[in-house]
Amino acid sequence: MINGIINIYKEAGFTSHDVVAKLRGIVKQKKIGHTGTLDPDAVGVLPVCFGNATKLCDMMTDKSKEYRACMRLGVITDTQDMSGKVLEERTVEYVTKEQVEEVINSFVGGYEQIPPMYSALKVNGKKLYELAREGKEIERKPRHVDIPYINIEEISLPNVRFTVGCSKGTYIRSLCFDIGEKLGCGAAMSALERTRVGSFNIADAHKLGEIEQMMNNGTIFDYVLEPDKVFDEYKKVYVKKEFEKVLLNGNKLYFEQLDLKEKCWFDNEEKVSVYTHDGQFKAVYAFFKAERGFKPFKMFL
Repeated sequence: MINGIINIYKEAGFTSHDVVAKLRGIVKQKKIGHTGTLDPDAVGVLPVCFGNATKLCDMMTDKSKEYRACMRLGVITDTQDMSGKVLEERTVEYVTKEQVEEVINSFVGGYEQIPPMYSALKVNGKKLYELAREGKEIERKPRHVDIPYINIEEISLPNVRFTVGCSKGTYIRSLCFDIGEKLGCGAAMSALERTRVGSFNIADAHKLGEIEQMMNNGTIFDYVLEPDKVFDEYKKVYVKKEFEKVLLNGNKLYFEQLDLKEKCWFDNEEKVSVYTHDGQFKAVYAFFKAERGFKPFKMFL
């Protein structure tokens, strides 16, 4: 059984759910989950968790992401991308490259973004895209999204290509739409590739066909990342051998039960990776200053 993460390259035409279903058939394992939805037309990085690493799925959605996108100015669609129904076309005759650069750069830092109707967000138990397909549109509250950088790669009007780094919950379709609104000509996303999720990069991502080959030639485990690789930024603590049962039972841990490899300070509620005395990753704990100890946050037994 596979316990860990594989960096999958999602190809066009598949939903994220399709990828998981196909992987279940390839590796003959049921316990598999993806870490963040990509639209069927979008491609790119989709970390997939196997076995006990499926506990990571909700934590992985918090990771920052990077996308390469292309948008077409002068078009407004119901889905905010070119797969949707064209609602309006406007001239881009008077739009200059300098204006495009200025408007795009104005979104760097972040802004309040209204999620699109064609999205998997739920309202009263129903996904927004289900309501949209029924011809219904409901009010969506804007949500703050962080955008640390946007690198413009090419402006060949009416098409614009750029790379954007963003926080969780950012819709690149909506970013394109909002850029178009600010320019006054409208815009729709025409292509999207996710190039990074956290520390998972597109250069290391594998297509489903490659995964099938790995299974056939027995090399699949060479490409499985241990769950703790997701927590590289966390401090590491090791439990003394005589106290390992405390860890394995998911109980609180105190300083006298730990073998700290180096002297360090812990902030209140700071998360740490917890290992057995011989270096086996078992859990993520959080430090609580008032109790001078660590409480389990997520176990990986």
